[in-house]
Amino acid sequence: MSVPSASASIEISAPPEAVYDLIADITDMSAWNAECERIRWVGPVREPRPGARFRGINRNGWRRWSTICTITAAEPGRTFAYHVRAEGVLDVAIWRFDITETENGCRVEQKTWDRRGRFMRVVGGLATGVADRAGHNAVNMRRTLESLKAVAERP
Repeated sequence: MSVPSASASIEISAPPEAVYDLIADITDMSAWNAECERIRWVGPVREPRPGARFRGINRNGWRRWSTICTITAAEPGRTFAYHVRAEGVLDVAIWRFDITETENGCRVEQKTWDRRGRFMRVVGGLATGVADRAGHNAVNMRRTLESLKAVAERP
Protein backbone atom coordinates (compact mmCIF):
# COMPACT_ATOMS: atom_id res chain seq x y z
CA MET A 1 0.00 0.00 0.00
CA SER A 2 1.19 3.55 -0.64
CA VAL A 3 2.30 6.07 1.98
CA PRO A 4 -0.60 6.97 4.30
CA SER A 5 -2.11 10.44 4.04
CA ALA A 6 -1.98 10.67 7.85
CA SER A 7 -0.69 8.53 10.70
CA ALA A 8 0.01 8.62 14.43
CA SER A 9 1.27 6.16 17.02
CA ILE A 10 1.33 5.75 20.78
CA GLU A 11 2.71 3.44 23.45
CA ILE A 12 0.04 1.80 25.62
CA SER A 13 0.70 -0.07 28.86
CA ALA A 14 -1.78 -2.86 28.14
CA PRO A 15 -1.54 -6.24 26.39
CA PRO A 16 -1.96 -6.16 22.57
CA GLU A 17 -4.99 -8.46 22.78
CA ALA A 18 -6.80 -6.14 25.21
CA VAL A 19 -6.09 -3.09 23.04
CA TYR A 20 -7.22 -4.97 19.93
CA ASP A 21 -10.48 -5.89 21.69
CA LEU A 22 -11.16 -2.19 22.34
CA ILE A 23 -10.43 -1.25 18.73
CA ALA A 24 -12.42 -4.12 17.23
CA ASP A 25 -15.46 -3.45 19.44
CA ILE A 26 -16.73 -1.04 16.83
CA THR A 27 -20.06 -0.32 18.54
CA ASP A 28 -18.10 1.24 21.43
CA MET A 29 -15.61 3.13 19.21
CA SER A 30 -17.26 6.49 19.92
CA ALA A 31 -16.04 6.19 23.55
CA TRP A 32 -12.49 6.95 22.39
CA ASN A 33 -12.60 8.03 18.73
CA ALA A 34 -12.34 11.81 18.14
CA GLU A 35 -14.73 12.14 15.18
CA CYS A 36 -17.03 9.14 15.58
CA GLU A 37 -20.41 9.75 17.15
CA ARG A 38 -21.83 6.22 16.93
CA ILE A 39 -21.59 3.00 14.94
CA ARG A 40 -24.02 0.22 14.16
CA TRP A 41 -23.61 -3.05 12.34
CA VAL A 42 -25.08 -3.36 8.83
CA GLY A 43 -26.12 -6.77 7.53
CA PRO A 44 -26.14 -10.20 9.15
CA VAL A 45 -22.48 -10.33 10.30
CA ARG A 46 -22.16 -8.55 13.64
CA GLU A 47 -18.62 -9.35 14.65
CA PRO A 48 -15.22 -7.94 13.69
CA ARG A 49 -14.16 -10.08 10.75
CA PRO A 50 -13.27 -9.38 7.12
CA GLY A 51 -16.37 -8.65 5.07
CA ALA A 52 -18.47 -7.43 8.01
CA ARG A 53 -20.02 -4.00 7.45
CA PHE A 54 -20.94 -1.13 9.71
CA ARG A 55 -22.34 2.38 9.42
CA GLY A 56 -20.33 5.13 11.07
CA ILE A 57 -22.04 8.35 12.12
CA ASN A 58 -19.42 11.08 12.39
CA ARG A 59 -19.43 14.72 13.39
CA ASN A 60 -17.33 17.84 13.22
CA GLY A 61 -19.00 20.63 15.17
CA TRP A 62 -22.59 20.93 13.94
CA ARG A 63 -21.88 18.92 10.76
CA ARG A 64 -22.79 15.23 10.73
CA TRP A 65 -22.36 12.57 8.05
CA SER A 66 -22.42 8.81 7.74
CA THR A 67 -20.36 6.25 5.89
CA ILE A 68 -20.54 2.53 5.22
CA CYS A 69 -17.40 0.64 6.21
CA THR A 70 -16.27 -2.88 5.34
CA ILE A 71 -13.76 -4.62 7.59
CA THR A 72 -10.75 -5.71 5.55
CA ALA A 73 -8.44 -7.07 8.28
CA ALA A 74 -9.17 -8.39 11.75
CA GLU A 75 -6.17 -10.16 13.29
CA PRO A 76 -6.59 -10.27 17.09
CA GLY A 77 -3.75 -8.54 18.89
CA ARG A 78 -2.23 -7.32 15.61
CA THR A 79 -4.32 -5.51 12.99
CA PHE A 80 -7.75 -4.03 12.45
CA ALA A 81 -8.62 -2.24 9.19
CA TYR A 82 -11.66 -1.10 7.26
CA HIS A 83 -12.55 0.49 3.93
CA VAL A 84 -14.80 3.55 4.14
CA ARG A 85 -17.30 4.48 1.43
CA ALA A 86 -19.87 7.26 1.17
CA GLU A 87 -23.32 5.78 0.61
CA GLY A 88 -21.55 2.43 0.35
CA VAL A 89 -20.22 3.04 -3.18
CA LEU A 90 -17.94 6.10 -3.37
CA ASP A 91 -14.39 5.57 -2.09
CA VAL A 92 -13.50 7.70 0.93
CA ALA A 93 -10.62 6.13 2.85
CA ILE A 94 -8.91 3.11 4.29
CA TRP A 95 -8.25 3.12 8.05
CA ARG A 96 -5.87 0.75 9.78
CA PHE A 97 -4.65 0.06 13.31
CA ASP A 98 -1.43 -1.93 13.68
CA ILE A 99 -0.53 -3.23 17.14
CA THR A 100 2.99 -4.32 18.03
CA GLU A 101 3.88 -5.92 21.35
CA THR A 102 6.47 -4.06 23.40
CA GLU A 103 8.21 -4.75 26.68
CA ASN A 104 5.61 -2.76 28.65
CA GLY A 105 2.50 -3.41 26.58
CA CYS A 106 2.14 -2.41 22.95
CA ARG A 107 2.59 0.28 20.35
CA VAL A 108 -0.48 1.23 18.31
CA GLU A 109 -0.12 2.92 14.96
CA GLN A 110 -3.21 4.36 13.30
CA LYS A 111 -3.01 5.13 9.58
CA THR A 112 -5.36 6.33 6.89
CA TRP A 113 -5.22 6.55 3.14
CA ASP A 114 -7.46 9.15 1.49
CA ARG A 115 -9.17 7.42 -1.46
CA ARG A 116 -11.46 10.23 -2.55
CA GLY A 117 -11.40 11.51 -6.08
CA ARG A 118 -11.42 15.23 -6.88
CA PHE A 119 -15.23 15.48 -6.78
CA MET A 120 -15.50 13.72 -3.40
CA ARG A 121 -12.71 15.88 -1.95
CA VAL A 122 -14.73 19.02 -2.73
CA VAL A 123 -18.09 17.58 -1.64
CA GLY A 124 -16.57 15.93 1.42
CA GLY A 125 -14.87 19.16 2.46
CA LEU A 126 -18.18 21.01 2.27
CA ALA A 127 -20.13 18.27 4.05
CA THR A 128 -17.64 17.85 6.90
CA GLY A 129 -16.32 21.39 7.19
CA VAL A 130 -12.76 20.12 6.73
CA ALA A 131 -10.70 21.58 3.90
CA ASP A 132 -7.41 19.92 4.93
CA ARG A 133 -8.49 16.34 5.59
CA ALA A 134 -4.94 14.98 6.07
CA GLY A 135 -4.07 17.64 8.64
CA HIS A 136 -7.43 17.25 10.38
CA ASN A 137 -7.01 13.46 10.50
CA ALA A 138 -3.48 13.75 11.94
CA VAL A 139 -4.75 15.92 14.81
CA ASN A 140 -7.75 13.66 15.43
CA MET A 141 -5.58 10.53 15.33
CA ARG A 142 -3.43 11.87 18.15
CA ARG A 143 -6.58 12.69 20.15
CA THR A 144 -8.07 9.29 19.34
CA LEU A 145 -4.96 7.38 20.39
CA GLU A 146 -4.65 9.37 23.63
CA SER A 147 -8.27 8.48 24.42
CA LEU A 148 -7.69 4.83 23.51
CA LYS A 149 -4.65 4.79 25.80
CA ALA A 150 -6.68 6.26 28.68
CA VAL A 151 -9.39 3.61 28.27
CA ALA A 152 -6.90 0.74 27.84
CA GLU A 153 -4.83 1.73 30.87
CA ARG A 154 -7.80 2.36 33.14
CA PRO A 155 -7.49 0.19 36.27
